[in-house]
Amino acid sequence: MSHKTKAPSLLQALIPLLALIGMLSSSVYLFGEDSSYGPNQIALLVAAGIAVIIGFKNGFSWQQIEEGITEGISVALGAMLIILAVGSLIGTWLLSGTVPTLIYFGLELLNPSLFYAASCIICGVVALSIGSSWTTAATIGVALMGVASGMGLEPGIAAGAIVSGAYFGDKMSPLSDTTNLAPAVAGTELFAHIRYMGYTAGPAFAISIALFLILGLNTDTNVSLQRLELMQEQLSATFNVGWEMLVPLAVLLYLAATRKPALPTVFFGALLGGVWALIFQPEMVSQIAGEQGWVAALKVVWLALSDGVSVSTGSANLDSLLSGGGMSSMLNTVWLILSAMTFGAIMEKVGLLERFIRGMLKSAKSVGSLVTGTIFTCFGANVLTADQYMAIVLPGRMFKEEYERRNLDPRVLSRTLEDSGTITSALIPWNTCGAYMFSVLAVSPFEYGIYAFFNYLTPLIAIILAYTGWTILYLNPKDKTAEA
Repeated sequence: MSHKTKAPSLLQALIPLLALIGMLSSSVYLFGEDSSYGPNQIALLVAAGIAVIIGFKNGFSWQQIEEGITEGISVALGAMLIILAVGSLIGTWLLSGTVPTLIYFGLELLNPSLFYAASCIICGVVALSIGSSWTTAATIGVALMGVASGMGLEPGIAAGAIVSGAYFGDKMSPLSDTTNLAPAVAGTELFAHIRYMGYTAGPAFAISIALFLILGLNTDTNVSLQRLELMQEQLSATFNVGWEMLVPLAVLLYLAATRKPALPTVFFGALLGGVWALIFQPEMVSQIAGEQGWVAALKVVWLALSDGVSVSTGSANLDSLLSGGGMSSMLNTVWLILSAMTFGAIMEKVGLLERFIRGMLKSAKSVGSLVTGTIFTCFGANVLTADQYMAIVLPGRMFKEEYERRNLDPRVLSRTLEDSGTITSALIPWNTCGAYMFSVLAVSPFEYGIYAFFNYLTPLIAIILAYTGWTILYLNPKDKTAEA
């Protein structure tokens, strides 16, 4: 039996969004850093309930809404499985000595005053090579956070540098899924899209590095060599440290660079870390197990995959750094994503998201306002749907016709989708990307967001270029305001 439904009003579209903003703000005020461990999830589900009530009022049945929820959650299932696999990878890589070895060599090679800028560049190069900001953050990023801790540097700035570099590399890599998705949605060619992104991503990345250099040079880096040497001694006393410990990382980066599927790649990396722990860290495994034997050792690796590890080095700070991981450590992140995707799916199913976007489109008179409207819509979609893919596909579908009507080259739309939909996702705590970065870097987006310079400079530069008319391409050559 079909139900006759009616389109929502703009006020109806705004009510759940405003309610969510109010509840999330209250959550952060009341619970601080603990807001992502339950309170934010409840806020998202209550806001989803408000959207359901509006849907009922407009003629939607619960069966229709439930179907929408199922479809919406299914979009994020792959991401959630990858997040769980990353938890296992961190657990076994801590146990195998892979992460401790990266920290050991990082303390030896990185200059504290140049650390932030160097981290940004390193993550940019790695993400460009493999096309994944997530893999970069979970591997190189985790190790760099350990180095930052050893040098007594600010974790929020360090995480901001890692996120900035990871998203620049991801955005400019032809291996990245979102970099392929945006031109596909807009109807343009991949490499033309990447070249066109250089006008926004290039300046944003250069400015970001300059800002990280300034922050590093103005940071009190009077870290005694004895402190760094002591940390290295504690690492080498606890783990067998050597270049061979980096083989799991090299294998993972190779699989990612050759475009193997993310989930089996990450989980294989986790299993390889477990094998490496058995081969190269028998003393550590036996110490954790409390007894000798292969059965006890296998149990430790098994638990590292599921619940992570707890390491004792004699230093409380180092113990905190080298303990954690496991699938169970990611369950709160999965809970947050499920709650956010439920809210976003209901908003889309009952037409509230589309109505919100149409309201923005009406005010877009010039090319500058159209690009700006697209950027804010993608950001809003990241907030509402909690997924960067949705933040590319939905606005891309809805704005494509308007870009064509104004004779704009498809690259204008594809670049705008990436300038906003992809990189602002990491700034939102309940988005899949923000929640993931929080899980692996142990720093909230509320804390690192202000230092993720690349992630908000890029859309800002895109808006400036759009309003000045520079590098805006038209399908008809005589309409070009600039060459790109």
